[in-house]
Amino acid sequence: MPKPQFLKAQWKNLVMINYEVDPRILDPYLPPGTELDLWQGKALVSMVGFMFLDTKVLGIKWPWHVNFEEVNLRFYVKHFNGTEWKRGAVFVSEIVPKPIIASIANNLYKEHYSAMPMRHSVIAVDDHTQFLYEWKFKGKWNKLGATASNQLLDIKPGIAEEFIFEHYWGYNKLSATSTMEYQVEHVSWQTGKVKDYVFDADVAGLYGEAFKPYLDKEPVSAFFAVGSDIKVRMGDKIVVK
Repeated sequence: MPKPQFLKAQWKNLVMINYEVDPRILDPYLPPGTELDLWQGKALVSMVGFMFLDTKVLGIKWPWHVNFEEVNLRFYVKHFNGTEWKRGAVFVSEIVPKPIIASIANNLYKEHYSAMPMRHSVIAVDDHTQFLYEWKFKGKWNKLGATASNQLLDIKPGIAEEFIFEHYWGYNKLSATSTMEYQVEHVSWQTGKVKDYVFDADVAGLYGEAFKPYLDKEPVSAFFAVGSDIKVRMGDKIVVK
């Protein structure tokens, strides 16, 4: 039986730029009971920018906390619960513009949220659209964005977009022997082919020196998804004996 609903919202206009990393740099973040979920033998991380819209927490729209940007750095894991493999994501960093959002997520889900000034833009250019997310860190605006085709495609089984977008569980390391697990529900998203992208950020300052050699090089892919309504269920603890 599903856990009670914690959050309901829309995740829209998702830009995801994906990089191959040495799996060893992810070891400090790997939750107990999970293992890395590899794409064609590669450990990937994704820089993700998107909009949170029409947000309700425990069924309530909190004033000034309904529509906002988020930028996160995540990687991919899987957990075997004794009967099936669950594919999920682990967040190294999540940035939002409102301190109370960061506080709630960090306290309830042991996430890694920070609050910073943020802004975004959406600009139509012929048959493409430019999406840009920015966040201010140490006085400088950092950027993540993409120009994507307006022609939308369904995600087909077995392609790289399926691996990146279709993870329906979140995992966080609570201790050396315990993990927070929560379910994310949404329909399969439609995508638009990315024509070009931008990622300009203080990688070392935001994410640590270990990530700098990998996020400063060319990505393995860049994707855009329109997004949809989503639901996040209340979390549960996994204890590894």
